[in-house]
Amino acid sequence: MSAPATDAASGRARITARTLRTDRWWVPPLFTTLGLAAFVIYAGIRSFVRTAYYVPEYGYLTPFYSPCLSDSCVPGSAHFGTPFGELPGWIPLAFLSLPFLLGFRLTCYYYRKAYYRSVWFSPPACAVAEPHGRYTGETRLPLILQNAHRYFFYVAVLISVINTYDAIVAFHGETGGFGFGLGNLVLLGNVIMLWAYTLSCHSCRHVVGGRLKHFSRHPVRYWLWTQVTKLNNRHMLLAWITLGTLVVTDLYVMLVASGAIPDLRFVD
Repeated sequence: MSAPATDAASGRARITARTLRTDRWWVPPLFTTLGLAAFVIYAGIRSFVRTAYYVPEYGYLTPFYSPCLSDSCVPGSAHFGTPFGELPGWIPLAFLSLPFLLGFRLTCYYYRKAYYRSVWFSPPACAVAEPHGRYTGETRLPLILQNAHRYFFYVAVLISVINTYDAIVAFHGETGGFGFGLGNLVLLGNVIMLWAYTLSCHSCRHVVGGRLKHFSRHPVRYWLWTQVTKLNNRHMLLAWITLGTLVVTDLYVMLVASGAIPDLRFVD
Protein backbone atom coordinates (compact mmCIF):
# COMPACT_ATOMS: atom_id res chain seq x y z
CA MET A 1 0.00 0.00 0.00
CA SER A 2 1.40 3.37 -0.96
CA ALA A 3 1.87 6.06 1.69
CA PRO A 4 -0.82 8.73 1.97
CA ALA A 5 -0.17 12.05 0.22
CA THR A 6 0.98 14.99 2.32
CA ASP A 7 -0.65 18.41 2.58
CA ALA A 8 2.26 20.78 1.99
CA ALA A 9 0.58 23.64 3.83
CA SER A 10 0.08 21.80 7.10
CA GLY A 11 2.51 18.90 6.88
CA ARG A 12 -0.32 16.48 7.66
CA ALA A 13 -1.16 13.35 5.71
CA ARG A 14 -4.08 13.58 3.27
CA ILE A 15 -6.22 10.43 2.99
CA THR A 16 -8.49 10.30 -0.03
CA ALA A 17 -10.49 7.36 1.32
CA ARG A 18 -12.79 7.83 4.29
CA THR A 19 -10.58 5.46 6.27
CA LEU A 20 -7.81 2.95 5.74
CA ARG A 21 -8.76 1.12 8.93
CA THR A 22 -10.53 -2.23 9.03
CA ASP A 23 -11.06 -2.36 12.78
CA ARG A 24 -13.74 -0.58 14.86
CA TRP A 25 -11.60 2.51 15.34
CA TRP A 26 -14.67 4.62 16.18
CA VAL A 27 -15.49 2.73 19.41
CA PRO A 28 -12.96 4.48 21.72
CA PRO A 29 -13.89 8.00 20.45
CA LEU A 30 -17.59 7.15 20.88
CA PHE A 31 -17.17 6.05 24.48
CA THR A 32 -14.99 9.10 25.20
CA THR A 33 -17.69 11.40 23.83
CA LEU A 34 -20.44 9.64 25.79
CA GLY A 35 -18.40 9.72 29.00
CA LEU A 36 -17.55 13.41 28.74
CA ALA A 37 -21.12 14.30 27.72
CA ALA A 38 -22.59 12.36 30.65
CA PHE A 39 -20.38 14.19 33.12
CA VAL A 40 -21.05 17.62 31.61
CA ILE A 41 -24.82 17.06 31.67
CA TYR A 42 -24.83 15.74 35.24
CA ALA A 43 -22.49 18.42 36.59
CA GLY A 44 -24.35 21.17 34.74
CA ILE A 45 -27.70 20.16 36.17
CA ARG A 46 -26.40 19.69 39.70
CA SER A 47 -24.57 23.01 39.70
CA PHE A 48 -27.80 24.92 39.10
CA VAL A 49 -30.51 23.02 41.00
CA ARG A 50 -29.48 24.42 44.42
CA THR A 51 -31.00 21.53 46.36
CA ALA A 52 -29.55 18.73 48.49
CA TYR A 53 -25.95 19.89 48.32
CA TYR A 54 -25.22 20.14 52.06
CA VAL A 55 -25.84 17.83 55.03
CA PRO A 56 -25.88 20.07 58.13
CA GLU A 57 -25.80 17.19 60.64
CA TYR A 58 -22.45 15.96 59.36
CA GLY A 59 -21.08 18.96 57.45
CA TYR A 60 -21.01 17.19 54.08
CA LEU A 61 -20.67 19.72 51.25
CA THR A 62 -20.60 18.56 47.65
CA PRO A 63 -17.59 19.80 45.65
CA PHE A 64 -19.98 21.19 43.01
CA TYR A 65 -20.99 23.88 45.53
CA SER A 66 -17.63 24.64 47.08
CA PRO A 67 -16.79 27.27 48.07
CA CYS A 68 -20.30 28.61 48.76
CA LEU A 69 -19.86 32.33 49.38
CA SER A 70 -23.25 34.02 49.05
CA ASP A 71 -26.34 34.64 51.14
CA SER A 72 -28.09 32.13 48.87
CA CYS A 73 -26.15 29.29 50.50
CA VAL A 74 -27.99 27.20 53.07
CA PRO A 75 -26.87 27.84 56.69
CA GLY A 76 -23.63 26.11 57.55
CA SER A 77 -22.48 25.48 53.98
CA ALA A 78 -20.55 28.75 53.66
CA HIS A 79 -17.28 27.67 55.29
CA PHE A 80 -15.58 30.93 54.35
CA GLY A 81 -18.39 33.37 55.06
CA THR A 82 -20.79 35.08 52.67
CA PRO A 83 -19.10 38.11 51.13
CA PHE A 84 -21.67 38.09 48.32
CA GLY A 85 -25.39 38.76 48.61
CA GLU A 86 -28.26 36.78 47.14
CA LEU A 87 -27.52 35.36 43.69
CA PRO A 88 -30.07 34.93 40.89
CA GLY A 89 -30.91 31.37 39.97
CA TRP A 90 -28.93 31.44 36.73
CA ILE A 91 -25.65 31.89 38.63
CA PRO A 92 -24.26 28.72 40.26
CA LEU A 93 -23.47 29.08 43.95
CA ALA A 94 -19.88 27.98 43.33
CA PHE A 95 -19.51 30.65 40.65
CA LEU A 96 -15.96 31.53 41.72
CA SER A 97 -14.53 28.01 41.43
CA LEU A 98 -16.48 26.31 38.64
CA PRO A 99 -15.22 28.49 35.74
CA PHE A 100 -11.59 27.88 36.76
CA LEU A 101 -12.13 24.17 37.25
CA LEU A 102 -13.83 23.98 33.86
CA GLY A 103 -10.92 25.91 32.34
CA PHE A 104 -8.43 23.58 34.01
CA ARG A 105 -10.14 20.50 32.62
CA LEU A 106 -10.76 21.93 29.16
CA THR A 107 -7.13 22.98 28.73
CA CYS A 108 -5.68 19.82 30.30
CA TYR A 109 -3.34 18.07 27.88
CA TYR A 110 -5.19 14.78 28.16
CA TYR A 111 -8.66 16.28 27.77
CA ARG A 112 -7.45 18.24 24.75
CA LYS A 113 -6.44 15.00 23.09
CA ALA A 114 -9.73 13.39 24.15
CA TYR A 115 -12.09 15.97 22.72
CA TYR A 116 -9.92 16.91 19.76
CA ARG A 117 -10.14 13.31 18.57
CA SER A 118 -13.60 12.39 19.78
CA VAL A 119 -15.61 15.58 19.33
CA TRP A 120 -13.77 17.69 16.77
CA PHE A 121 -12.24 14.75 14.85
CA SER A 122 -8.91 16.52 14.57
CA PRO A 123 -7.59 13.91 14.01
CA PRO A 124 -10.23 11.21 14.67
CA ALA A 125 -7.68 8.36 14.52
CA CYS A 126 -4.64 7.16 12.64
CA ALA A 127 -5.37 6.41 8.97
CA VAL A 128 -8.80 8.09 9.15
CA ALA A 129 -9.58 11.13 7.02
CA GLU A 130 -10.24 14.42 8.78
CA PRO A 131 -13.41 16.38 8.01
CA HIS A 132 -11.52 19.69 8.31
CA GLY A 133 -10.09 21.48 5.32
CA ARG A 134 -7.05 22.85 7.13
CA TYR A 135 -5.21 22.70 10.42
CA THR A 136 -4.01 25.75 12.36
CA GLY A 137 -3.24 24.10 15.68
CA GLU A 138 -3.36 26.19 18.84
CA THR A 139 -2.01 29.34 17.22
CA ARG A 140 -5.28 31.25 16.73
CA LEU A 141 -8.46 32.00 18.62
CA PRO A 142 -10.10 30.20 20.27
CA LEU A 143 -7.57 27.37 20.69
CA ILE A 144 -4.70 29.70 21.49
CA LEU A 145 -6.40 30.10 24.88
CA GLN A 146 -5.26 26.56 25.64
CA ASN A 147 -1.92 28.11 26.55
CA ALA A 148 -3.54 29.49 29.72
CA HIS A 149 -3.53 26.00 31.21
CA ARG A 150 -0.65 26.75 33.60
CA TYR A 151 -2.63 29.61 35.16
CA PHE A 152 -5.72 27.45 35.59
CA PHE A 153 -3.43 24.95 37.31
CA TYR A 154 -2.53 27.47 40.03
CA VAL A 155 -6.20 28.14 40.77
CA ALA A 156 -6.97 24.40 40.70
CA VAL A 157 -4.37 23.88 43.43
CA LEU A 158 -6.10 26.52 45.56
CA ILE A 159 -9.49 24.90 45.00
CA SER A 160 -8.03 21.52 45.95
CA VAL A 161 -6.93 23.10 49.23
CA ILE A 162 -10.50 24.35 49.75
CA ASN A 163 -11.93 20.89 49.02
CA THR A 164 -9.45 19.43 51.50
CA TYR A 165 -10.66 21.89 54.13
CA ASP A 166 -14.26 20.90 53.39
CA ALA A 167 -13.37 17.24 53.91
CA ILE A 168 -11.61 17.97 57.22
CA VAL A 169 -14.44 20.16 58.54
CA ALA A 170 -16.90 17.35 57.84
CA PHE A 171 -15.24 15.22 60.53
CA HIS A 172 -16.67 17.64 63.12
CA GLY A 173 -20.12 18.27 61.68
CA GLU A 174 -22.74 20.51 63.22
CA THR A 175 -21.94 19.75 66.86
CA GLY A 176 -18.21 20.42 66.61
CA GLY A 177 -17.27 17.05 68.09
CA PHE A 178 -15.38 14.38 66.22
CA GLY A 179 -17.24 11.79 64.22
CA PHE A 180 -17.13 10.13 60.85
CA GLY A 181 -19.26 8.08 58.58
CA LEU A 182 -19.25 6.73 55.05
CA GLY A 183 -19.73 10.26 53.75
CA ASN A 184 -16.42 11.31 55.30
CA LEU A 185 -14.66 8.49 53.51
CA VAL A 186 -16.32 9.47 50.23
CA LEU A 187 -15.28 13.12 50.62
CA LEU A 188 -11.75 12.16 51.64
CA GLY A 189 -11.34 9.69 48.80
CA ASN A 190 -12.50 12.31 46.32
CA VAL A 191 -10.01 14.86 47.67
CA ILE A 192 -7.13 12.39 47.46
CA MET A 193 -7.94 11.60 43.84
CA LEU A 194 -8.35 15.30 42.99
CA TRP A 195 -4.91 16.00 44.41
CA ALA A 196 -3.46 13.09 42.45
CA TYR A 197 -5.01 14.38 39.23
CA THR A 198 -3.99 18.00 39.87
CA LEU A 199 -0.40 17.14 40.78
CA SER A 200 -0.10 14.77 37.80
CA CYS A 201 -0.71 17.74 35.51
CA HIS A 202 1.99 18.53 32.95
CA SER A 203 2.13 22.10 34.27
CA CYS A 204 2.92 20.81 37.75
CA ARG A 205 5.72 18.71 36.30
CA HIS A 206 7.13 21.83 34.67
CA VAL A 207 6.75 23.89 37.86
CA VAL A 208 8.81 21.47 39.97
CA GLY A 209 11.43 20.54 37.40
CA GLY A 210 11.22 22.85 34.42
CA ARG A 211 14.01 25.15 33.26
CA LEU A 212 16.65 23.21 35.19
CA LYS A 213 19.78 22.36 33.23
CA HIS A 214 21.42 20.29 35.95
CA PHE A 215 19.25 18.10 38.14
CA SER A 216 22.34 17.15 40.17
CA ARG A 217 22.46 20.69 41.55
CA HIS A 218 18.83 20.57 42.66
CA PRO A 219 18.30 17.17 44.36
CA VAL A 220 15.05 18.17 46.09
CA ARG A 221 13.44 19.46 42.93
CA TYR A 222 14.71 16.42 41.06
CA TRP A 223 13.04 14.12 43.62
CA LEU A 224 9.80 16.09 43.34
CA TRP A 225 10.02 15.96 39.55
CA THR A 226 10.43 12.17 39.58
CA GLN A 227 7.39 11.76 41.86
CA VAL A 228 5.23 14.05 39.73
CA THR A 229 6.45 12.20 36.63
CA LYS A 230 5.19 8.92 38.10
CA LEU A 231 1.78 10.52 38.57
CA ASN A 232 1.97 12.13 35.14
CA ASN A 233 2.30 8.69 33.57
CA ARG A 234 -1.19 7.98 34.94
CA HIS A 235 -2.68 11.37 34.07
CA MET A 236 -5.27 9.96 31.68
CA LEU A 237 -6.43 7.37 34.20
CA LEU A 238 -6.62 9.96 36.98
CA ALA A 239 -8.55 12.32 34.71
CA TRP A 240 -11.31 9.73 34.29
CA ILE A 241 -11.22 8.52 37.89
CA THR A 242 -11.77 12.04 39.20
CA LEU A 243 -14.79 12.53 36.97
CA GLY A 244 -16.18 9.41 38.61
CA THR A 245 -15.29 10.41 42.18
CA LEU A 246 -16.83 13.85 41.70
CA VAL A 247 -20.10 12.32 40.55
CA VAL A 248 -20.11 9.67 43.30
CA THR A 249 -19.37 12.28 45.98
CA ASP A 250 -22.05 14.66 44.77
CA LEU A 251 -24.56 11.84 44.37
CA TYR A 252 -23.90 10.53 47.87
CA VAL A 253 -24.24 13.98 49.45
CA MET A 254 -27.44 14.57 47.47
CA LEU A 255 -28.99 11.28 48.58
CA VAL A 256 -28.13 11.86 52.24
CA ALA A 257 -29.17 15.53 52.18
CA SER A 258 -32.51 14.69 50.58
CA GLY A 259 -33.21 11.93 53.08
CA ALA A 260 -33.22 9.22 50.40
CA ILE A 261 -30.59 7.24 52.32
CA PRO A 262 -29.07 7.54 55.81
CA ASP A 263 -25.37 8.10 56.28
CA LEU A 264 -23.60 5.02 57.57
CA ARG A 265 -21.97 6.27 60.79
CA PHE A 266 -18.89 4.65 62.32
CA VAL A 267 -18.16 7.14 65.12
CA ASP A 268 -20.58 9.72 66.56
